[in-house]
Amino acid sequence: MKYKNPIPTVDVIIEFEDKGIILIKRFNEPHGWAIPGGYVDYGESLETAAVREAKQETALDVELVGQLRTYSDPHRDFRQHNISTVFIGRAKGAPNPGTDAKEIGIFTRDTLPDPLVFDHAKILNDYFQFIENKNKY
Repeated sequence: MKYKNPIPTVDVIIEFEDKGIILIKRFNEPHGWAIPGGYVDYGESLETAAVREAKQETALDVELVGQLRTYSDPHRDFRQHNISTVFIGRAKGAPNPGTDAKEIGIFTRDTLPDPLVFDHAKILNDYFQFIENKNKY
């Protein structure tokens, strides 16, 4: 009997020096802009995977400051059923595109690029609502 299980992934919304958040333009399919992230390696914690993926795709050392939530819609990635735990991190330095990234950019809620791949528009909307509500209290 063969079992089919969802694949764990991580994404990191990187807050960059009060200028905005960092997104990458994907080199591989699906093409478009994305939150930095990727697959969790066997034996790796979600947090370690998030920091590693952020470094690989942006050349930045990221400090995780919280977890936004986990996204598990089976259709969020057309390639397979991926479950992504999304972290919020902070970084300073000089961002440079790394693996799977052909461009890198810093964006605000009002300057988000198009297209955003996967369910990243929903994730970023959730993030900006979270930040707005956090700043109210």
